[in-house]
Order: sequence, then structure tokens, then C-alpha cells
Amino acid sequence: MAIERTLSIIKPDATRRNLTGKINAKFEEAGLRIIAQKRIRLSLEQAGKFYEVHAARPFYGELCEFMASEPVVVQVLEGEGAVLKNREVMGATNPANAAEGTIRKEYALSMGENSVHGSDAPETAAVEIAFFFSGLELVG
Repeated sequence: MAIERTLSIIKPDATRRNLTGKINAKFEEAGLRIIAQKRIRLSLEQAGKFYEVHAARPFYGELCEFMASEPVVVQVLEGEGAVLKNREVMGATNPANAAEGTIRKEYALSMGENSVHGSDAPETAAVEIAFFFSGLELVG
């Protein structure tokens, strides 16, 4: 597999409960490297722009409000097949369907407050990474 980069977001429900280190340990144990990271507070407008692909869906407004409610940690993960590896480590969106040992199985509070976001494809990852990071901030 090729070395890839993917965006990871540790969401407000997880930062509020001080789970950043535990979540990042799971990524690192799976062979992913954190090559860029920052803790930020999204505005409602920024959250709306980031998630605009979901604008027509009924959960869009609630998602944007949630993502702007408290700080998040945005980061870039790098490794072999990073997009798929990250999605495996995160687990299914619905924590009830997530495999044992995954982030969402262990830490998600609900389907909406599911602790993490990850890019769904290499093309999406490139766009999402550029939303939060300049090339100078990627230090692999």
C-alpha cells in the first residue's frame, strides 16, 4: 500500500472529556503518524463550510452547531493506506455497530457525538487537509 495522508478530527465530545491522548495512542498503535496537529475552536460559519457536502441532509445544522460548540483537535495522519487504516481505527459511525477496540466503540456517546471524524477517500483527504493546514505545517 502507498503512504497516504488523511485528516482526523477529535470532536468536541472527546476533547471535553480529555480523550485526545487516548485517541491519538490508538492511531499511533495502528502505525499512523501524526504529522500536523492543532487545537482550534471552529465558528459556526467554518463548521458549515467544512461540512457543506452534507448541507441538504437533515442533520447538517445540528452537526455544525455541535462542531462549533467546543474546541476540536484537527490533525493529519500519515501511513500506509492511512485513509482506510484511520477509518478502521475509528470504527462504524454508529457506535452500536462499531467493532470492539475501536475509538467509537470505546468513547462515542451517540451516533452524533461519535468522538472522531476521518476523511473517506484520498481525494477528500487532500481537500480536508488543505481546509485546516498549509503545506508548511505538514512535517512528516
